[in-house]
Amino acid sequence: MHGEIVVFSGSAHRELAAEVCEHLHVNLSPTTIRRFSNDCLQVQLHANCRERDVFIIQPLVAPVQEHLMELLLMLNAAKGASAARTTAVIPYYSYARSDKKDAPRISIAGRLVADLLVTAGANRVLTMTLHAPQVDGFFTVPVDHLNALNILTRHFLGRNLENTVIVSPDLGNAKSASHFARLLHLPVAAANKRRVSDDTVVIDAIVGNVEGKNVIIIDDEVANAGTIIEILRLLREHHVGRISVVCTHGLFTGKAIERLGAQTDIAEIVTTNSVPLTEQKILPNMHVLSIAPLLAETIRRIHNGESVSSLFNETV
Repeated sequence: MHGEIVVFSGSAHRELAAEVCEHLHVNLSPTTIRRFSNDCLQVQLHANCRERDVFIIQPLVAPVQEHLMELLLMLNAAKGASAARTTAVIPYYSYARSDKKDAPRISIAGRLVADLLVTAGANRVLTMTLHAPQVDGFFTVPVDHLNALNILTRHFLGRNLENTVIVSPDLGNAKSASHFARLLHLPVAAANKRRVSDDTVVIDAIVGNVEGKNVIIIDDEVANAGTIIEILRLLREHHVGRISVVCTHGLFTGKAIERLGAQTDIAEIVTTNSVPLTEQKILPNMHVLSIAPLLAETIRRIHNGESVSSLFNETV
């Protein structure tokens, strides 16, 4: 058993960190982040870390490089302060998109950042819904890879879901979409997506019956909404009914909110607070579900040496 829980946060998402601490019944320990005149950062942790079980909450959201550097410095500070164990809690690990060498002479940033986090002092990593699940294998320390499917499922419980099908925008996300469909006792369909560039995709077919159905589109994240706009184009050709868009990480970058807001046939958009959402990114038909209770319970179980995987064996 490690010492008492101590929780810190960088500047990426203090609101989520504070909510997690409320559920844990601990204080969010203060942190000072300073910038020197030469643009270098300095981090100071204002709580005793010696022989404590330290958790540092920091999603890698824009500006990603700033927030990554903050996290590395906080991990290093906790390590230097003789923490018994330091866990990097990264609800959104943006570098999971860089998971393979799909062109000559490119970096595999997902692995490099994993190495940096461990070198800085992370003894354990807690993350959620990696874009490429194999990225957890890049770490040389234990990784607890959570998902928000139970949280998202509860949003739909109690509704009349007759004549509804779950739709995955690409075959790579089909496994997660199938799990979501099983939780809701619904059929699943998947689109055949081809990525042309970072902001352009082509979807030319849907595997499964969606004709005249209500659809729940589920993806791991929505960035510029290019995939959502493209799958909607194809679904309309199948004369679908009510449309719900669901994701874990609602990044809504660039013109995403403008594009999604213009789709009058989207009945609702459901996401979580794994990343911070400003008022400008909240649409009238949007529901933001909290992952704080799940993170808090996972932190509690890690601290007590209890099973984390059993969290996802429970039915919603």
